Amino acid sequence: MEILHAPWRARYLEDDSERSPTVFSDIIQSGDDEANRVLVRRKTCLAVLNKFPYSTGHTLVVPYKCTACYEELAPAELGELMGLSQEIVRILRAEFRAEAFNVGFNLGTAAGAGIADHIHLHVVPRWSGDHNFMTVLAATRVHPGELETVWRRMRAHFSG
Repeated sequence: MEILHAPWRARYLEDDSERSPTVFSDIIQSGDDEANRVLVRRKTCLAVLNKFPYSTGHTLVVPYKCTACYEELAPAELGELMGLSQEIVRILRAEFRAEAFNVGFNLGTAAGAGIADHIHLHVVPRWSGDHNFMTVLAATRVHPGELETVWRRMRAHFSG
């Protein structure tokens, strides 16, 4: 039997600080977009690569307003959030030939939110057969893209 290891994921499972309720506020306030893997900052939100992605290019679109309540976002904030998520989808199609997407919010802990106090929109690219028996039987995901390389490729779409 062949054994595959995903040691980068262990940090997320073992260290609660990786799921700090202030992680998004910390990223918003930080000036180090490369270290935080921020792709772009807009007027009311930013896009950042998920540090522990479900698939290559898994991006989070995060409003600057720290709220757990979807209904507290103003129409302008929602508009920019959704517009930026469309841009991310276009980039993932172009850069990684994503075939499909899961796009959505997990609003509240019961809905699966790992960081429930600061809502964020997931943009998860998908490919046929991407989450196969490895996820089901071995609780392991295999990513062909290194996080830094994925960030550089996606960030280049916003740099010009």
